Amino acid sequence: MIYTSARDWLDAPHKRVVLFAMSGLGKTHLSTLLRDTGDWFHYSIDYRIGTRYMGEYIADNAKREAMKVPFLRDLLMSDSIYIGSNLTFDNLAPVSAYLGKPGDPARGGMPIDEYRKRQDQFRRAEMAALLDTGYFIDRAIDLYGYPHFICDTGGSICEWVDPADPHDPIMTELSKHALLVWIKGDAAHTQDLIRRFDKAPKPMAYQPEFLTRVWTQYLSENNVKTDDVDPDTFIRWTYAQALAHRQPRYQMMADQWGVTIDAHDLMADATPQNFDALIATALEQKRP
Repeated sequence: MIYTSARDWLDAPHKRVVLFAMSGLGKTHLSTLLRDTGDWFHYSIDYRIGTRYMGEYIADNAKREAMKVPFLRDLLMSDSIYIGSNLTFDNLAPVSAYLGKPGDPARGGMPIDEYRKRQDQFRRAEMAALLDTGYFIDRAIDLYGYPHFICDTGGSICEWVDPADPHDPIMTELSKHALLVWIKGDAAHTQDLIRRFDKAPKPMAYQPEFLTRVWTQYLSENNVKTDDVDPDTFIRWTYAQALAHRQPRYQMMADQWGVTIDAHDLMADATPQNFDALIATALEQKRP
């Protein structure tokens, strides 16, 4: 780790952290809060994915739908209109919409093979965006003069790394440049995330092996064919399993490569000063 003690962290002229946690536990809220102080550069992995690595996929998908409408088709073919996504740090809906959900097309789903293809596109995009972190750290200082840097990762980071591998390329690269910080939720957080997801299910990215297992299990247990799957029902059914699948992976990432802060402690006092104190305490607890 680039900081080995509380004193290292508190005295550091350049503080660099990579946050990871399940979506909904405050990564983006904290990153925004720190950015608003004027001293922190906020690097959003999901924003980088949507603008740099999947922008063409997203725009082409929208154009494909527009081409089905004669009026819009004529305008597109004559270069009279432009179609693009309006991604922001707070609005990543174009990425989610492109990822989509598998199941019955009449209910907003897509064929499982197309879904797997888009999942793989997202996997490659997220891995590339994570490996861009060092570049953005240098850019934040050289171009903008920001002394501190925070990387706001997506919840699926744990799907693409092997935290038990001391030579994992993504974890090795991230740990060279920044302190990895897990925002750890508890059982109450998990139940709250499940309730929130049940009200408004959103697309997610999954490890291919995990997706194959839950898809096969869902078809078998519900005695349905691929095209009969209700997309929202499937991803609701899958969500709790995904949380359980990810939790030990996050734990291992923190144990092997970084530190842990409690989501309750962070949410109770979401200020830069409290964040500094929580990191300092976590580093002292990590020392042998």
